[in-house]
This record gives sequence, structure tokens and C-alpha cells, in this order.
Amino acid sequence: MLLASFTLLAIAAGGYAALCALQPFGTCRTCRGIGYRVRYTHNGAPKRGKPCRRCRTHGKRLRTGRRLLNHAHRTHRNGTR
Repeated sequence: MLLASFTLLAIAAGGYAALCALQPFGTCRTCRGIGYRVRYTHNGAPKRGKPCRRCRTHGKRLRTGRRLLNHAHRTHRNGTR
């Protein structure tokens, strides 16, 4: 049972690492990839709001796993100079 759960966890971590390597950017969770916060008028019609502060109007964000991979790569590069 323990071996099966460890194997499943290793497969999930490997899949996330592969995803971060192949697609380093994900959709912004605040603006849902639009780049602006959507506001609604009094009758319910959508209206463009302020620019998203999290993604700076790009609609994309760097994944956490890719951020960790970049940090590890930078640390290794600086340590072997």
C-alpha cells in the first residue's frame, strides 16, 4: 500500500515537472486570462475593469514549479562558476 501511494505520488510529481518544462506559463487565476478584471454593470452586462495587477495585463503567469526549476538552475549555475 505504501509503495503504491509513493509510486502514484512520484508519477504525479513527474507529470507536473514535465508540464512546467513544456508549458512554463499558465492562465492567471485572478483575471482568468483576460488581462483585466471584469466588472458588471447594474443590469449585469460585463465591462472591462482595471488592469490585472497579478499578471500585469498579460493574462499569463509563471507556474510555481517552473519558478522552482529556474531557481535551482540559477543556484547550480552560480555555484559552479
